[in-house]
Amino acid sequence: MQLFQDNTFFLCLALLSLPALLLGWLEKPLRLYGFLVSGLFVWFSMGSSPRALIYLGIFLTGELAAAKIYLRVRSKTGRSRKLYYLFLLLSILPLALNKYAHAAGGTLHWFGFLGISYMTFKSAQVIIQIYDGQIREVKSFPYLYMMIFFPVLTSGPIDRSERFREDIERVIPRDEYVELAGNGLWRIMLGLVYKVVIAALFYQVMLRLGNGTTPARTLIYMYSYGFYLFFDFAGYSLMAVGSSYLFGVRTPDNFNKPFLSVDIIDFWDRWHITLSHWFRDFVFSRITMDLMRSRKFKSRLTIAVIAFMLNMGLMGIWHGTEPYYIIYGLYHGVLLSLTEIYHKKSKFHKRNKKKKWYRLTTGFITFQLVMIGFFIFSGRIMMYLPA
Repeated sequence: MQLFQDNTFFLCLALLSLPALLLGWLEKPLRLYGFLVSGLFVWFSMGSSPRALIYLGIFLTGELAAAKIYLRVRSKTGRSRKLYYLFLLLSILPLALNKYAHAAGGTLHWFGFLGISYMTFKSAQVIIQIYDGQIREVKSFPYLYMMIFFPVLTSGPIDRSERFREDIERVIPRDEYVELAGNGLWRIMLGLVYKVVIAALFYQVMLRLGNGTTPARTLIYMYSYGFYLFFDFAGYSLMAVGSSYLFGVRTPDNFNKPFLSVDIIDFWDRWHITLSHWFRDFVFSRITMDLMRSRKFKSRLTIAVIAFMLNMGLMGIWHGTEPYYIIYGLYHGVLLSLTEIYHKKSKFHKRNKKKKWYRLTTGFITFQLVMIGFFIFSGRIMMYLPA
């Protein structure tokens, strides 16, 4: 079974959601039932691979133990950066082993199980926020439930641990739950239209008219792939958020009309929002603050450029070790850096940034740059580069 992919999943989702709807109507807690359903979907998705289930068990046990141990250590030793980096490294080590083994072409794919990338975001976030003093308690059940919560298991959205915990520990009043569930069902239906109808249409255009390396076919491929990627991923995200609502969890949205962005900074505030905000909060901001404290660079603009390049380069590597993913990350790092410089230095921008004609023009340019980025992300660019 593939989550949000095949008919078997949707049939199981429909059947397993009925008790959740009843519990919500009766104003009963949903967390235990939601945890059970998530466990069932994990089993259905990985049951054919005992190794994956074993790796998952080792991963969850290790990450939970690391969070609890680091919380105790942090309370005794304070903000030790060496210990912080040690536990942060431990939290991302399984993902690093998985990606390195895959990139090296080994037959043994370490920690090869469904959802490891998005689980790692959550485990690393807990370690970071323990270091910051924002998390003062790590309870086993909320932690494990957050990690295996089935709607967001494979591709997000990425929730924050404390926000997730508040949702599952709250009993929702009937009227509020009915509205939430209705909104969730609507999102599931809309997500199906996005993914099954619109994305499939653009995929067929891409396959039938986008093959070849002529300029016309290359442009058809680039734009059809960009729209396919959006409607496929946004459709999945809508269904994931909608399914979360049925189980009483208000998973944050992942997209907000990204093709209407007025510049590339605005785009990353609308596209894959939970991922971009995760990198903004836990990578970009920290690089910026560390560079400011070090006083190695006097210009804040220089610091921002360095942080953008490192942040987006890391995001590219996270997507995969293939060269085009790294190029994609660096490409957006350059775009973000140039946009930041332009915003800070250009008097023309400052005079006109609120004018409609200017926003339409920058929006049109941004759209083209975004589509070029998707073309790089697709891997098709490798056909045009020297061997």
